[in-house]
Amino acid sequence: MPTKPSQGNGAMRIEQLMSRPVHTCRSSDVLSVPAQQMWDHDVGAIPVIDDRDRLVGIVTDRDICMAALLQGKPLHAIAVATVMTPNVHTCEVDDTVETAEQLMKLKQVRRVPVVAEGQHPVGILSLNDIAREASASSKKNGSERQVVQTLAAISAPRAHALQRTSS
Repeated sequence: MPTKPSQGNGAMRIEQLMSRPVHTCRSSDVLSVPAQQMWDHDVGAIPVIDDRDRLVGIVTDRDICMAALLQGKPLHAIAVATVMTPNVHTCEVDDTVETAEQLMKLKQVRRVPVVAEGQHPVGILSLNDIAREASASSKKNGSERQVVQTLAAISAPRAHALQRTSS
């Protein structure tokens, strides 16, 4: 798990913006389980937990689509464990939103699972959550600029994508 930058006093905490309840699946599930949860709850990522409800991965809508395409199998024939991202970058409920934004920029992710003691998922903070807060904010404190910078950093093409298109 990544190291957390220091937290500022009075800064907005992740707990204030994160989406909850968090919907999870298990690594032993098949992809139709998180796909159905994504459809039912209008989310694009599902944290994957173990038998003690600890975070062990995350699966996104893109992961599911690409697995179905590349493996040529129906979702009920593909295990979550074979598709999930196992090294998940997380934040804690009392971390600042700025901490999450820095993590999103650095790791180029749009969603960060929020965990409590023992790596138990309690919510998800998405770029959408941050954008909605920036838009709703009546103060002009630069939050809009920060969201734009975060989105630009996340959306920058990764090196391997550039190499593929150059070939």
